[in-house]
Amino acid sequence: MTLPQDFEADTRRLMGDALYATLHQELAAEPPVSIRLNPFKTSTTGPSARADALRPGADAVPWCAEGRYLVGRPNFTFDPFLHAGCYYVQEAASMFVAHVLRQLAPTPVLMLDLCAAPGGKSTAARAVLPPGSLLFANEPVRLRASVLAENVQKFGHPDTVVTHNFPRDYGRSGLLFDVILADVPCSGEGMFRKDEGAIGAWSRQHVAQCRQLQRTIVEDVWPALRPGGLLVYSTCTFNAEENEENVDWIARQLGADVVDIPTRPEWNITGALVGREPVCRFIPGKTRGEGLFMAALRKHGESEGVLAQLAGPARKPAARKQPDRRNKANAPAALPPVEAWLEGDFRPTDLRGTRLAVPAAWHTLYERAARQLHVLHAGVTLGVQKGRDLVPHASLALSTALRSDAFPRAEVDYATAVAYLRKEAVTLPPDTPRGLVVIACRGHALGFAKNLGGRANNLYPQEWKIKSSHLPDTPVDVLAALAAPTCRPHAD
Repeated sequence: MTLPQDFEADTRRLMGDALYATLHQELAAEPPVSIRLNPFKTSTTGPSARADALRPGADAVPWCAEGRYLVGRPNFTFDPFLHAGCYYVQEAASMFVAHVLRQLAPTPVLMLDLCAAPGGKSTAARAVLPPGSLLFANEPVRLRASVLAENVQKFGHPDTVVTHNFPRDYGRSGLLFDVILADVPCSGEGMFRKDEGAIGAWSRQHVAQCRQLQRTIVEDVWPALRPGGLLVYSTCTFNAEENEENVDWIARQLGADVVDIPTRPEWNITGALVGREPVCRFIPGKTRGEGLFMAALRKHGESEGVLAQLAGPARKPAARKQPDRRNKANAPAALPPVEAWLEGDFRPTDLRGTRLAVPAAWHTLYERAARQLHVLHAGVTLGVQKGRDLVPHASLALSTALRSDAFPRAEVDYATAVAYLRKEAVTLPPDTPRGLVVIACRGHALGFAKNLGGRANNLYPQEWKIKSSHLPDTPVDVLAALAAPTCRPHAD
């Protein structure tokens, strides 16, 4: 690997000869491969999930109970359980956000992941937030926002909203959050061995541009963080300009105190390389993962938690234009019977022609957010109404709130599951009931099909389908490679 000379000089000056030599040697090695199990669909406790029960080399990620290192890199695309949301492929250092939230957010919170695509930190956060929390996952770039929405829906937790907005939109929205994660765009030095494009794009000028952009992003969203709220600031780069210097700028200019994040010595996390603030650096060669910087800051002031405030008297929602009911042809079809499909209290609603089911506990907040922001997904995406029928979306099948008796299930083998995920025509077992059925593999839902008897209409989302026509010689089953963690169908 040929690194830019200016990068080598700057990083050696920052880290010192010994630490830089450790980093430089590790950048020439193969990066570790890791996944994070979805605790709502795959058990992360019990004998089969203990580190000492894993196969040799498949170690637990020490700072994330759901994290696992793998031996080699399988072809994840062809593992049905990835598409079922049983796990997420994530670089191990990035899982540290789970530890931060476990330590610093012990009670239910309203949280915003500001720059969230493709969804690794959002799903890691949703896995550890206390029950009763609500997560907004946002991405400013439209194409990346679509990927974020897909991954959040596959994860399946209904207490999540996905939006496509700029940070300033949140700052102006009037919404307040207890926790904001700003995993800001950066120069990407920490991903050099995984992304050669990051090496070619690096320059001192690019670092300076990133530093200024990061400050603008945080300043724009700062009004949306309640007094006393927590900002988690993160980059995947090494230099101090985008890391310690920006943390110092946020603390001084915007008004915040840097909060200590408890860690263990054996994790080999490096502290500040500039100044003395309690920040966390993951440096390849010392820690098993890629480069990551993370710091937590507490905004000056104090106010009651946002969710506690929302529990008070609800504000009267703004008036909406009523549909024309003079002609029955113009009237919307009856809302689907969500109480027959979902466990819990949900409110059906409409989002630009798509039917959603939003948990009743935060329906008022959702309506307020929908007026201020561009919402892509919230709660459970049910599907699209066509005439008097609802064409269900895979989000419903993948939701952890789906009732086990809501739809018949068609269990399929590996080859059929991959064909289904390619959106090909599939043949279902002969005893499959006609009508809508959930396609499942080893008890885990993949999506819907409409069984017509001799054939079945594949209802898997076009934009989610596997585009490769390749079929591996042997089935890809990452969960089995982890000494078969205890799996449970998400409808339980």
